[in-house]
Amino acid sequence: MTEPHKKKYDNAAMAVVTGIRDLFKKREACGELMDTDRLDGKTVFIDGSSSGLGFAIAVDVAKRGAKVIMACRSGIQEKGEKVKMLSGNPDVHMLHVDLADISSIRNLVSGISQLSILPDIYILNAGIVPKKSRKTPQGIEEMFMVNYFAKFVFIRLLIDHGLMPVSRIIFVTSESHRNPEKFDWEGFGKYKEYGIKQSMELYGYYKLLLVTFSRELSKRLNPNGQTNTSVFAMCPGPVNSNIAREAPKIFQPLLKVIFALFFKSPKEAAKPVVYLASSPDVEAKPFDYLFLMSQQEIDLKASDPENGKQLWERSEELYNGFLRWN
Repeated sequence: MTEPHKKKYDNAAMAVVTGIRDLFKKREACGELMDTDRLDGKTVFIDGSSSGLGFAIAVDVAKRGAKVIMACRSGIQEKGEKVKMLSGNPDVHMLHVDLADISSIRNLVSGISQLSILPDIYILNAGIVPKKSRKTPQGIEEMFMVNYFAKFVFIRLLIDHGLMPVSRIIFVTSESHRNPEKFDWEGFGKYKEYGIKQSMELYGYYKLLLVTFSRELSKRLNPNGQTNTSVFAMCPGPVNSNIAREAPKIFQPLLKVIFALFFKSPKEAAKPVVYLASSPDVEAKPFDYLFLMSQQEIDLKASDPENGKQLWERSEELYNGFLRWN
């Protein structure tokens, strides 16, 4: 079993150093993304796809013949047109969603249910690292909402609308899920104030929730040893994207240089995600976790069935509460 990565992501500086070190470590690749890994006849949904990693994924899967549905908060029309141009695939469609707003997620799922061709593959990529806590329209802390709870709400709504099972679900998460020492069950879903110093620590904690959820979801979608939906989680490593756009302005020029010199381009970082979406190597696998292109065991806390059960139950309680109120 892989040992937890203790306190490697407590702050932005440590996260950057750890990310650079990880890129230079030798790891055995579990497979290879091939040009022959096609997605013709498949519909692929990608959230957080207006920029960075999500945009690069959209371009790649479109090049492989997929019908692409991009769910974004901004840049709706122009981003879709750009994917069409870069991929040569005209079958690219845009849906609006604000993942900080439960009402917007409900509208998104309603929109999906009305599509003539439903998605076969869901790639849930969106994530944020805010400089401080912010409340969503429902009073939830924004990073908890976008980085974890929006995923739960979205999947539960898909289930409620009869839109499951699908072929594959891929969660873009992070190795920082290994950093937290324990779950904060008493504080689950409760709004808490924090600043830039706590932001990276909480980012890792919400990624722990997401990885735990992905494992529990696989168990629930694939009972009795039969794979109905392959559920994958993966960490793309450090990506030269705009996720640090809320870093203090004094540090942003330095971060841009470091990101450009040492971090993977979104196009390169997209490869493991596209591999999980398209490769026959992972066909009918109920669950897998990749770090870059290397297969890894998830953190022991995330694989503990009791933690998975408790996370689902607490998320379900929060979910049902918001459905009653809205």
